[in-house]
Amino acid sequence: MLARCGCFIVPKEVLERFSKDTSLPKAARDACRLTADLEPIWRKLRSAQNQAIQARLVVKPSALALATAPKVTVYDCQGTTSLPGSPVANPGNSSDQTAKRTFNETTAVAAFFQTCFGRNSVDDLGMTLMSSIHYDKDYNNAFWNGSQMTYGDGDGQIFVDFTKSNDVIAHELTHGVTQYTAGLVYTDEAGALNESISDVFGSMFRQWEDKQTSDQADWLIGSGIMGPAATAKGYTCLRDMANPGAKHCLSPQPDNYKKYQAGGDPHYNSGIPNHAFYLAAKSIGGQSWNEAGKVWYAALTSSKATKNMSFKSFAKLTRSAAKSLFPSNAAIYAAVDGAWTSVGVP
Repeated sequence: MLARCGCFIVPKEVLERFSKDTSLPKAARDACRLTADLEPIWRKLRSAQNQAIQARLVVKPSALALATAPKVTVYDCQGTTSLPGSPVANPGNSSDQTAKRTFNETTAVAAFFQTCFGRNSVDDLGMTLMSSIHYDKDYNNAFWNGSQMTYGDGDGQIFVDFTKSNDVIAHELTHGVTQYTAGLVYTDEAGALNESISDVFGSMFRQWEDKQTSDQADWLIGSGIMGPAATAKGYTCLRDMANPGAKHCLSPQPDNYKKYQAGGDPHYNSGIPNHAFYLAAKSIGGQSWNEAGKVWYAALTSSKATKNMSFKSFAKLTRSAAKSLFPSNAAIYAAVDGAWTSVGVP
């Protein structure tokens, strides 16, 4: 089952807000407006594409020779909106730092999923990981379109090159993992879970690359893509899993289910499960991907996971996974259970 999702790192609401901010240069406002205008177009295209993929992804091949690691390719849109763009030869050694960074970080995300969770690419079948860079002019977003990654260069004011934040790259690729596992739809609580899963694994990947423990991590999402105009306004990140409603968040979120907005943007409501993961990982201690991450991954890939899953249903799967994966360590179950309880999800 496959998700039909927006799968952008920056919420449309944020772009629309900055497009009306007269304290910003006109060029920056226009860049935000034009980026927001493209979102519904991409949603329709992704929906049609995902239906086609879903139709042929009924049975997972059982006798298929898989590559030990997925191939990673990079294409250059050269400021156009034509995908995928021109292929970049030998991107890992390219003089274009965006191409080089995209190749290296995408390769690292694949290694992260393989090493930590035994997953072979986003589809677990060695799917080639294709990325397009330099999409459009001053494009203020990055997205997974159902089959590949696309990165804008930012307008240089609110946002800079979207490949400069490794958690953004992992966030978007994780939308692919969700697409090929639980298939969470992009509305209501399932939509918020969809976004949260990407933030959770994006944060874990950043910590994994930096060899950080849960205590050492800052738990910020998108801190590397903040431009000078954003930082001048006091913004240090898109979201903060440790303190979702903080003023330094460009896109503040709720930290408890009592603040859930029915029908709200999945990016907004995802703060609730985001904070639950942060609390669980902090309570367990050590490196987030070793225990808390494995619990969340087991829930995402569970045969009981459904595309319309609620927070309560997902929390139940994580509680069950904590018991089954770590039967001799009751503290892990207690941490997971306590985290969900703390954010108002019984």
